[in-house]
Amino acid sequence: MELRTLSYFVAVAEELHFGRAAVRLHMTQPPLSRAIKRLESDFDAVLLHRSALGVTLTPAGSALLEEARALLEQADRLRVRVAVAAGAATLTVGVLGDSTDPGATRLAADFRRRHPNVEVRIRETDLTDPTCGLHAGLVDVALTRGPFDPTGLIARELRADPVGAVLRADDPLADRDRLKLADLADRRWFRFPAGTDPLWQSYWHGGEPREGPVVRAVQECLQAVLWNSTVGMTPLGHEHSPQLAVVPLEDMAPSRVVAVWNEGDTNPLIRSFVQIAAGAYRG
Repeated sequence: MELRTLSYFVAVAEELHFGRAAVRLHMTQPPLSRAIKRLESDFDAVLLHRSALGVTLTPAGSALLEEARALLEQADRLRVRVAVAAGAATLTVGVLGDSTDPGATRLAADFRRRHPNVEVRIRETDLTDPTCGLHAGLVDVALTRGPFDPTGLIARELRADPVGAVLRADDPLADRDRLKLADLADRRWFRFPAGTDPLWQSYWHGGEPREGPVVRAVQECLQAVLWNSTVGMTPLGHEHSPQLAVVPLEDMAPSRVVAVWNEGDTNPLIRSFVQIAAGAYRG
């Protein structure tokens, strides 16, 4: 039994779906299924009940999940201890300057408890670089939002946040229970500068070309709404000025919070960071 196979099992057990687990592991589904079958053969036990709707854990699978998580965490701690002893005890994390996310606050506390001797350096970026410096080699891992160009990157989804239109509180649409993008078709939106990742631009513009003031940071977006009555989008649940209103958009896909790192990066702190982040954002 290999640690890699156990990590495959944990992914399937957490996703309860082979397809989603394969996407998370950046592999195709057939080799993932074969690996789980070999694991069941090794244990001589059925670990998962498979159906058209997904999978469920058997009692044996539930027992293995608990032990596998503990074993993988132990392996991560071992790798990090060796990295610390070798003088590689620094992790640079890129973050978007969009809010004080409670998930990120929990992550900081959990990571500090797990790795008290690791120095974490935070690099905050504006909204023009959703990879937070990964493509430029400025950070080891990023806490950010998709979508963006994934070339050369690996992403782990941490949470999906519904989004809404952000408007002035006295806007005629501010009292609506929910809106559709068509309700905002004739409005000016805040925009990002030319050269910003087109996937990122398209998402935050509701998939349409927009006209309006160019902004680079969250506060600039909000000020554009306050001063110019422009509109835009924001994740629901963020606290804003009472002069602003956020109305849910029923035809927009959620904004996905992700941990992202470069393909081929073997820094053991990154794997540990991502695993701790997954737990912190679930909480």
